[in-house]
Amino acid sequence: MIPVEKDPVVRGWFEGRHVLVLGLGKSGVAAARLLAGLGARVAVTEKRSKDETRGWVRELPAGIPIENGTHKFLALSWDLLIVSPGVPTSLWAPVRARGVPVWGELELGYRILSLAGRWPAWSAAITGTNGKTTTTALLGAIFKASGRPTVIAGNIGVPLCAVVNTVTRNTALALEVSSYQLETAEAFRPAVGAVLNVTPDHLARHGTMDAYAKAKFRLFQSQGINDVAVLNAEDPWCRRLAPFVPGKIHWFGDRIPGPGLVWEGERIRGKTFSGQWRPPAHLPGRHNIDNALAAVASARALGVSAAAIARGLADFHGVEHRLERVRTWRGVRYINDSKATNVDSTRVALEAFSGPLTIILGGQDKGAPYTPLIPLLRKKAREILLIGEAADKIEKDVQGRVPLVRCETLARAVDRAAQTSRPGDVVLLSPACASFDQFENFEHRGRCFKELVGAL
Repeated sequence: MIPVEKDPVVRGWFEGRHVLVLGLGKSGVAAARLLAGLGARVAVTEKRSKDETRGWVRELPAGIPIENGTHKFLALSWDLLIVSPGVPTSLWAPVRARGVPVWGELELGYRILSLAGRWPAWSAAITGTNGKTTTTALLGAIFKASGRPTVIAGNIGVPLCAVVNTVTRNTALALEVSSYQLETAEAFRPAVGAVLNVTPDHLARHGTMDAYAKAKFRLFQSQGINDVAVLNAEDPWCRRLAPFVPGKIHWFGDRIPGPGLVWEGERIRGKTFSGQWRPPAHLPGRHNIDNALAAVASARALGVSAAAIARGLADFHGVEHRLERVRTWRGVRYINDSKATNVDSTRVALEAFSGPLTIILGGQDKGAPYTPLIPLLRKKAREILLIGEAADKIEKDVQGRVPLVRCETLARAVDRAAQTSRPGDVVLLSPACASFDQFENFEHRGRCFKELVGAL
């Protein structure tokens, strides 16, 4: 199998074209490297300083022009603009208005694989406000159990452009995709797309819930009548937007209106096709049953055998930073849920434990109120430990319902939890906030938590 960089069809399309990559980071670097390898004339523009992006720049091929601290390159003439997911729409919309194609890294990877005739028959893309990473990783485990070569990529931390040379028509491809990535998707066409749920998040970017939900449903815009949409029958937005899906719909939930999977009698059962499965024993909470339902429905729609699905479910042990068991110390369980970067994700984490809980909340606020957490906090929390920039807002929203302690930093919160928790308690890092006020990302926050707990 030749690398895509040497495929004459792919190279013929990109060679010599002037391409600007807007935003560094994993996606931007992966796109720039791939484009440079295809012979495109690549440049990069990035708002952060040279010092802040030094590590990313070292991963770029030599000779690529890089603009830091400003975006004057956007005013120049380009054949194509590649946008990193976190870049605000206001920056790239004027470029698109000039007639320049604007793609995300996901779209770029899809188009390259399609040009090379290597887009997999088994391709599935998972989106939703919460549960994307767990469901994508679980689907990947099921694919591996089937015996097919498997690639897990996308928003899960591995850009599609970084793995194009490992993908063939026979690959089983599991992709996590975000609303930001779908904003710039045009031709992207997974054989199976799944929307797990749509709850308030990223409203500062999308403006309204309607706009946010429609961004999620761009997942299906290029599907055909024989492609499959896997939708949550319990989610109002999935039910509302289902009529606009062009392909077949497979539902999942307790009560489904058509083909799909139901949760019944402690088992996952196919309503319109054979099979019964138990969800992974290591994943607590009802939300993880929904994640398993979506993964099984996606696999079944692609023709994965019932036996392979059972093996994949049995072997799966969860993902890092999502309800991850760190250790038990002096009879207290410490749980890393750093991936809970919004209120609804923290809600489902609280539902997964009976209590009593010491919960660490806070970070960079994302605009949603914290009041929906109050009933569960009153019922289960012994104490709330507040960290980061959002501490004032969280305290205002939930004050008087549960004891609050301002800890400011994660280190102080872990120290406080170790002093006050009792045997049988759970200490839960589930911040309901982004991490960028004090950490590089949620992974960095989770690793710091694990190091602090490991040092107790």
